[in-house]
Amino acid sequence: MGTQEAIGNIIRLVGGRDNINNVWHCMTRLRFDLIDDDKVDQNEIKKLPGVLGAQLQSDQFQIVIGPKVNSWYEQLLAMLGNAPEQAAGQGKARKSLVSLFMDTVSGVFGPIVPAIAGAGMIKGLLAGLIALKVVSAKSDTVMVIDLIASGVFYFLPFFLAVSAAKIFKTNEYLAAAVAACLMYPSLIEAAKALAAHQDGAVSAFWLLNALPVSVFNYSASVIPVIFSILALSYIHRWVDSIMPDVLKTVFTPTLTLFLGALAALVVIGPIGIYLGKALAWFIEGLFGVSASFAGLIVGAIRPVAILTGMHHAMTPIALQNFSERGYDMLMPMMFMANMAIAGATFAIWRLSKNRQDKTVTLSAAISALLGITEPALFGVLTRYKKAFIAATVASSLASAFIAFFGVRLYGYILSSIFSLPAYIGPYFMFAVSGVIIALALSFVLTTLLVGKEAQE
Repeated sequence: MGTQEAIGNIIRLVGGRDNINNVWHCMTRLRFDLIDDDKVDQNEIKKLPGVLGAQLQSDQFQIVIGPKVNSWYEQLLAMLGNAPEQAAGQGKARKSLVSLFMDTVSGVFGPIVPAIAGAGMIKGLLAGLIALKVVSAKSDTVMVIDLIASGVFYFLPFFLAVSAAKIFKTNEYLAAAVAACLMYPSLIEAAKALAAHQDGAVSAFWLLNALPVSVFNYSASVIPVIFSILALSYIHRWVDSIMPDVLKTVFTPTLTLFLGALAALVVIGPIGIYLGKALAWFIEGLFGVSASFAGLIVGAIRPVAILTGMHHAMTPIALQNFSERGYDMLMPMMFMANMAIAGATFAIWRLSKNRQDKTVTLSAAISALLGITEPALFGVLTRYKKAFIAATVASSLASAFIAFFGVRLYGYILSSIFSLPAYIGPYFMFAVSGVIIALALSFVLTTLLVGKEAQE
């Protein structure tokens, strides 16, 4: 039986095209959002050549293919006559908003995890070499390696736009064009000038002296881009439905891009940024109450903040603390969150039986240990919500522990296991103890909560 025949059987065994609400893939699996899960014949699907496993998990039906998943996905779309449209009103009533959000984030980030994981590994190793003073932070070598590692994260909106366009069934190049508007140099430079309080800096550009385009730096942003592409998908379909056939070739993309970019710049982008700023103001208020209480709360919200891209709002607070006080207690909490995420991911790696999954998960876990948690969060923990909960609990308790003992940093550094030398001093043992608590507690909790669910 060839690949095409196997894919044809998959479509039939999941209940046919009419039962497929949506389909996407991550690094090793085809992921189906089905209207009726009872129509699936899992046992027959597992017998198909090339299929390594199949399971229903987190309101998704997942078929493990391995490294060839992208080829299978493309052939699957061809057989379906392009990706199936979301069937209005036919989604599962039991699927919560949290599940929908997690599934969307997982679907958007799944295909770009290899780029994030590769760049994250380089960035984490570089931070370790700098922390251990193997290389100078100001050397040309570090500059070159850093630009290789940081490019993916700086231009993350482009990667997200293309991936989100596939999930939301809209044109990928129009999506990239919207991301380009958010990343245009004049906007980013204006945002940097505003942040530096330069003379002549403006807080907004005015379109026709009526619509304000707020000045923000959208590099490395997540939420503004994903929701902008979601809006673009509806705008594209609406414009295409009202445009006469003779004008569609030229005027559909023109009007779609103009309206989509305008919505992103005027409404959606600023809302995403303000959500992040609200988080920052909230954290500052927590420290005014109690450092331990702040640790408990910051540790709990940190994994969610990374997942939504709002974690960057914490960085200005830390930098301001360094400037005004000479030290910061927020970044050590970020460190604990990263270690908790790493511990949960290592637990999933131990529980997984599929070789391809183990390879991907181990890479994500090591990357989190080195301070880059996106591969672990988006590639692993969004698939196992109980593991995500375990990481959140461990992050919260470990952060409260180090905050109680006043653990602090005296200089900005990536929250990596190689960052421990930066804590050498009166708080070093408490920092090490916090790392052990975060890693061990998240590992044990994930093992207890997930158990057989993580096994293929």
